[in-house]
Amino acid sequence: MSLFLDSAFPADARQAMALGFVAGITTNPTLMAKVDRKPEDVIAELADICPGPVFYQLTAPTVSEREAEARRFLALRPNVALKIGMTTENLALAAKFAKEGVKVGMTASYSSAQTYLTCEAGVAYSIAYVNRSTRLQGDGAALVSEMRAVVDACGTPTTILVASLKSASEVVQAVVAGAHHVTIPLPLLLEMGDHPLSDQAIEEFGRAVRNA
Repeated sequence: MSLFLDSAFPADARQAMALGFVAGITTNPTLMAKVDRKPEDVIAELADICPGPVFYQLTAPTVSEREAEARRFLALRPNVALKIGMTTENLALAAKFAKEGVKVGMTASYSSAQTYLTCEAGVAYSIAYVNRSTRLQGDGAALVSEMRAVVDACGTPTTILVASLKSASEVVQAVVAGAHHVTIPLPLLLEMGDHPLSDQAIEEFGRAVRNA
């Protein structure tokens, strides 16, 4: 199981990597647009900060252009990975890169059938959007559970990476449902380590030591 940071901000990446247990970084076009720099420069800097995989999502309009875009970004650093939108034609492109040893995630997967094809294509990650799936389809955690069952039945190296997580409870639900990995924004990551009752207990222990 791996925890990823979902951000394109280098400052977020440095803070997350300093924790010592964040395995990689995921970005998407929306996150990249928030950083007022060339995408190539952003991904290169993130890849220098993070020793694990740093995912860039392809945005070019045609398959041939997406392949060229991918090769341009893969050449930046050895730990750059790809996110590719889940369609049949994109799955063929992903399979091509997977055969070359590239880490690829099929993103915006909304069905276990799509996960099955991802397994057959030999692609490393099937990426589900939990919160968005709950809003649009009713139960994001159930989708994760179905996707995990498909992966286990296929017996392939494909794993489930869960995104679109808006709360600590959604993160935990995704993990319990069978997600192999989760990716979350920095504020949520930092929030999850704290709890008012933990603070209260620590203060009580400190008070006891001071009064001893």
